[in-house]
Amino acid sequence: MSDAVQRPRRGLSLVELLVVLAIVAALLGILFPAIQAARAAARRTQCSNHLRQVGLALHAHHDARGKLPVGCLEWRPMSGPATRRQLAWSAFLLPYLEQQPLYDALDLQQPYDSIRNAAPAAITVPVYLCPANPRGNDVPGRTDYGGLFGEIIVDRRQDDGVFLHEQAVRFVQITDGLSHTLIVAEDIGGPDNQWINGRNVFVQAHGVNDPRAWEFDNEIRGAHPGGALGLMADASPRFLAATIDPQVLGQLITRDQGDGLHQEP
Repeated sequence: MSDAVQRPRRGLSLVELLVVLAIVAALLGILFPAIQAARAAARRTQCSNHLRQVGLALHAHHDARGKLPVGCLEWRPMSGPATRRQLAWSAFLLPYLEQQPLYDALDLQQPYDSIRNAAPAAITVPVYLCPANPRGNDVPGRTDYGGLFGEIIVDRRQDDGVFLHEQAVRFVQITDGLSHTLIVAEDIGGPDNQWINGRNVFVQAHGVNDPRAWEFDNEIRGAHPGGALGLMADASPRFLAATIDPQVLGQLITRDQGDGLHQEP
């Protein structure tokens, strides 16, 4: 009985290997942007959900107290006394975000940056963070969302927004309509980005993600492709495209200028 003839095994030639690698690279080139887009969409959805939770908490605060939280309590000018508390709306909102223990740990009779408030103020509140922020949690007690004090795009009146100093606004005072008034927006990369710090209310002076805006000023800036997310007074999140007309943006921010019915949908 003769032995079976064994044929030598044949591997991939160099040309075939290069073809396979080229195909794999082409597939990765197609899939990678899709994966990145899916991740960006997921981060945008999560950010939107965070803002919705903030909006619902603001409505719960209004239901319980008949008004929204004050934007900043005892605003401290740059040269003002350190005894002024400068407490933010986002600190007063904590009980309505299921953060009652953290709220109870604060001493609201002391300034936001007092030693007494140092430990609780450094705690991260996840709902105040945008997952698209590339910086990570680099600031203790960071927030990526700021309250809108007003704008100087439509006119030079600064206090035409909702989150004011020393004054709590009621929904009835938002005569432009809750669904037409922007009250909170992303402020990624700006200064004073702590949820306890009352300087996280700001006046909008430019468009969304406008490169002309001063780097060290609070403005609407987002890390999402094409724009930033904001919150309307009716608790609905809204994507603000970087291409939005600044005049329309300014009209969205004002609370009582009679321009709510003339804004873009």
